[in-house]
Amino acid sequence: MAGRFAPRSAPRAAVPHQAATPATEALTREWTPPGPFDLRLVVGPLRRGPADPTYRLTGDGTAWRASRTPAGPGTLRITARGGRIEATAWGPGAPWLLDRLPTLLGATDDPDAFRPRHRLLALARHSRPGLRLLRTGLVMESLIPSVLEQKVTTDEAYRAWRLLVRKHGTPAPGPTDHAAFTALGLHVMPDARTWSLIPSWEWHRAGVDAKRSGTILRAVRVARRLEEAAAMELPEAMARLELIPGIGPWTAAETLQRSNGAPDAVTVGDFHLPGIVGHALAGNRDADDEEMLALLAPYEGQRHRATRLILLSGHTPARRAPRMTRGDIARL
Repeated sequence: MAGRFAPRSAPRAAVPHQAATPATEALTREWTPPGPFDLRLVVGPLRRGPADPTYRLTGDGTAWRASRTPAGPGTLRITARGGRIEATAWGPGAPWLLDRLPTLLGATDDPDAFRPRHRLLALARHSRPGLRLLRTGLVMESLIPSVLEQKVTTDEAYRAWRLLVRKHGTPAPGPTDHAAFTALGLHVMPDARTWSLIPSWEWHRAGVDAKRSGTILRAVRVARRLEEAAAMELPEAMARLELIPGIGPWTAAETLQRSNGAPDAVTVGDFHLPGIVGHALAGNRDADDEEMLALLAPYEGQRHRATRLILLSGHTPARRAPRMTRGDIARL
């Protein structure tokens, strides 16, 4: 079809020329952030619900992340201690994860590029000096859960992600002889081929309708081409993702905020965000996308950071309508 790229029959991630790391062998790295740093704020967007099998934040503030890297599955443990970051990784993807640790944690982000023009944003920035925008460099691991979140409640989307990853993914590599690690129940999401082979009834049991599952199936057929968007500038990356039917500006922005650390990837088409931005910056909780973009115009280049700070400020309008009713197509 004109304007689209042809799918490949068996998508596989490109594997760098390096020796695989055994699943139980630990590699370590330390890194010092260039300024104030709040680990919870930085890695928080990776969490897809309280029971996300690919992410855990333990009581001591340690973040665990299971990823499918170009070199294979990997598990990353990140701890902030005395102004330094200590990281440990396991699995074939461990070298890849540790090599990109600073980028993941916002080393390429420039918080000083943001110039607040509203008092609320100035206060929010002042109270969150450790906020940096992460950059995973992995498109599909953010794209698939973002597709699952289209037009449904977050609870429905989180449930679908949890069920599909646990059933069709693989246990995360790590110190499996340690009960504390095993108790985390971490899983690496399926690879592109496995996603493509999930039968229709499994999508149905997870509560995923044909529109969303069809979008994911189209995306995984060209996974390697979509992963290339992680190295593109925002306009080109948005255009690459939106070539897939079912992926629009909302899904592309939600993905690139994480994979590319894109500070200007503003989420257009969200049910709640225009009203939140309108309420915070103009006292108008009924703002639409057009008004939201007008209010964010002074922050062009940093509009995602502006909306993130607004959400962190807690200055959101009081609920005046019932929550969106949760659907469950698995019962149909």
